Amino acid sequence: MSLLDAAHYTAEEMLMHPRHIATQPVLARLIQQLRSIGSAADGHEFQQDLLNRVIAVDKDRYECKRAAERVKKGKAPHPDAPEPQSGRDPADEATWRFEHDVCERISRQLRSVGDAFAWKAFGFHRPFVLALSRNDSPGPIHGKAGFEAERDRADRAFKEDGHFALLHDLTNCLRIGDITIWDEINPPRTEEIKTNPRNRRSAQIRRINQARAAVLDGAPLPGDNLAERLHELDIPLRTHLDLLQSASEHAAEHGVHATPIPGARVLTFVDQSACSRLGLTDADSDPIAQRFHAALHSAGIAYDRLNSNVHATSIDSTARDPKRVPWANYRLDPGLCARLIGDYVSFTVETSGPVLTELLQVAGLDARWVRSPGTTTLQGGEVVMEIHHQDELTARFLPGGLKMTQGVTLQATRSELDRYLIELLKPGTWAAGIRHLLRAQELGKPWPHYRDEHEVWV
Repeated sequence: MSLLDAAHYTAEEMLMHPRHIATQPVLARLIQQLRSIGSAADGHEFQQDLLNRVIAVDKDRYECKRAAERVKKGKAPHPDAPEPQSGRDPADEATWRFEHDVCERISRQLRSVGDAFAWKAFGFHRPFVLALSRNDSPGPIHGKAGFEAERDRADRAFKEDGHFALLHDLTNCLRIGDITIWDEINPPRTEEIKTNPRNRRSAQIRRINQARAAVLDGAPLPGDNLAERLHELDIPLRTHLDLLQSASEHAAEHGVHATPIPGARVLTFVDQSACSRLGLTDADSDPIAQRFHAALHSAGIAYDRLNSNVHATSIDSTARDPKRVPWANYRLDPGLCARLIGDYVSFTVETSGPVLTELLQVAGLDARWVRSPGTTTLQGGEVVMEIHHQDELTARFLPGGLKMTQGVTLQATRSELDRYLIELLKPGTWAAGIRHLLRAQELGKPWPHYRDEHEVWV
């Protein structure tokens, strides 16, 4: 959670903070370097660079928090406190809270590159990320007991055996275990590292083993629900992600671009620099609103929008949801990926729940939108849609003219809808995936993934 609430600064003040601006070329350069990694040596060198940057910003974040606490008590900031780059009064507690939040945000941005690194290391095989993400979010590296032992283990794996070892603390998405090691023969191996080997926690070792068994053997995912399992969809992943590039180009010229996309959706792309250049503010938003509403009408989702529509957005989402593909893995220019990470550009995809279910019904699926009307934010685990399938081949006739059929009901939660929206899945691919799940035997609570994601992400 942020050290302070938004009352201490505006979104524009965050984006204009010198430290935040200076991070943009760093992110772009890191993403470019990440895409050129081709060996264990490249990966090890890249990790050292990223690690040093994360440690430095985590240390400044810690020192800003200390300074805020001292100023709150009427004391001067301590000598190790970094110089406030915002130009605000160092005797004001809010200054240090603002500086802390800038550091927290930059730490997430750097870790989002670490997430992209993890996806690349796992060959964009989503099951590894899904399985290893099922723990609480890791905290800052600075001051973490045992981190040097983790770093030393990664260094030894490379120097002694030539194997690359990824430090999980550099990511947001890898939350089980401390490092994962790759060799030339075996599947990736995740380890828990402790300064004293006798102090290893059996619970963490068990979760590592559960994650490994879930990916390699089809066992339940880590956790208490044995029905939660990975499920490969034997269909290729097809998306409309190419529309992001064209939308970004239009937004760079006009500030905002809104366009309908197949599957009862509207993609809205915003470029903050172009908006500033063109003088587009909330007071001057009539042309923008007209374009947006025209796109809604064209997509057929303008009716009863406040009660029926839901959306997914890139805004301030960097390294928050471990199930999302990192922006650095999208097939976009590294500079554009960096601007997405920093929120200098953003996109939102909106749909109407009832209209979306109608499309699935046309595709032959018995879909029902079950989310209550309202404009509240979608909650994690919230069921938004149910799709029912009856197997007529197993129908049994009962006395009195009744017929019983075996049925399966698939409940779609926020994460499934988020993926359909933010990854711009083609509606045919999404419907085919749902149909595949409904026909599977002993389905339980599936976590689906497509077979060829390595061809989609970069």
